[in-house]
Amino acid sequence: MLGGERLRRVATAVIDASPADQTEVVITSAESSLTRFANSTIHQNVFEASIEVRVRAVVGHRTGVVTTNQLDDRSLVGAAREAYESARMAPENPEFLGLPGPEPIPAVSAFREATAEYTPEQRARDVKRICDLARGHGVEAFGAWSTGASEIAVANSRGVWAYAPRSHAALKLVAMAESGTGYAERTGLDASAIDVDGAGREAVDKAVRSCNPVEVPPGAYTVVLEPYAVGTMIDYLAYMGLGALAVQEGRSFMCGKLGQRLVGENITLWDDGLDPAGVPMAFDFEGVPKRRVIFFEHGVAKDVVYDSYTAGREGKHSTGHALPAGTGAGPLPLNLFLATGDADEQDLLAGVQRGLWITRFHYVNVVHPTLTILTGMTRDGTFLIEGGEVTRPVRNLRFTQSVLTALSQVERIGRERRVLQDDLGATCVPALRIAGFEFTSVTQF
Repeated sequence: MLGGERLRRVATAVIDASPADQTEVVITSAESSLTRFANSTIHQNVFEASIEVRVRAVVGHRTGVVTTNQLDDRSLVGAAREAYESARMAPENPEFLGLPGPEPIPAVSAFREATAEYTPEQRARDVKRICDLARGHGVEAFGAWSTGASEIAVANSRGVWAYAPRSHAALKLVAMAESGTGYAERTGLDASAIDVDGAGREAVDKAVRSCNPVEVPPGAYTVVLEPYAVGTMIDYLAYMGLGALAVQEGRSFMCGKLGQRLVGENITLWDDGLDPAGVPMAFDFEGVPKRRVIFFEHGVAKDVVYDSYTAGREGKHSTGHALPAGTGAGPLPLNLFLATGDADEQDLLAGVQRGLWITRFHYVNVVHPTLTILTGMTRDGTFLIEGGEVTRPVRNLRFTQSVLTALSQVERIGRERRVLQDDLGATCVPALRIAGFEFTSVTQF
């Protein structure tokens, strides 16, 4: 961790060296440690320190982006001048109105010293408990336990300055029995607060109960989706159309639909980078403070997220959702929340005469973005529900399903949310019971 003052000096050096009309500097620095295990044995322990200085130069209505991972004066000056030359050669974009100006940044705490100081020995002891538990039940444990800290600084020649340190801790594991598998995931800011033992028990229990699966035919089933599966579905929904650029380019399911009911009345979905219940971040990669944005309120489509460019095209203000310059993806929500309901596990199962309990999805792909159709596979714990009870494990199935249709058919919503890590934020969702979820084929495992 280099600290805010050091990063500010670096950013100032780049801005001072830039001949561009406007200059933006985004610095990301990270220290990350990882303990990886397989066959109930630790096989890799790594530490990585990285830094990136991303320079965006503006010349009129042209922009150029250059990155470097060197902090010496020659490299910083070189990056500033290369970005300027890149901007001069770029095509003009009359809709680009320039970099944003400074705004007050809300105070959000996303750094925990205990995580930054978490040692390899601590992670090894945590992993050993998981592996011992797995062996005691005749299964093998696989996964990774990562901890670390990072910092981001954003500065520009118009006076923007934003700095924030962050910590992260993420445990992901799969337990494998002879014919069954189980999955668990835990994430948060504080490594010492991660329920390592609970994750181990969850994955091992799923693996044991998943053995000797039976085959059920494809078709439409009432499903109970655990938060892992719900989180994947919501993340893809955000990617497919909850950013302003997708709307402006006519490839979002929100096009022409704002103010209309698109999902069930029991669905409220929003993005809030300031909520400490997730993995908060007070500002975006342009140094603009994040604002809470509601996508669906009681089923009605309300809004999408903006960065300064997409906001300028519509005469609006950025909502603080810019990604790093040059990515081309436009603004995206990175701190998603789905409103909870009042159901516990028994409530989710009650009344389901024949359905499926789904732990998570994998190998998911977009089939039709404007219809929000996804396809993918179930994995690591798929069970038959009969007469309101989970009865037998079943072979995994392929689904082909519209997310909007699924969210229109939600019958019950869990009362507790799980925090699921994304690379730059988190998705916080409860379990859902959904009617008529479409499965199109069965696997051989």
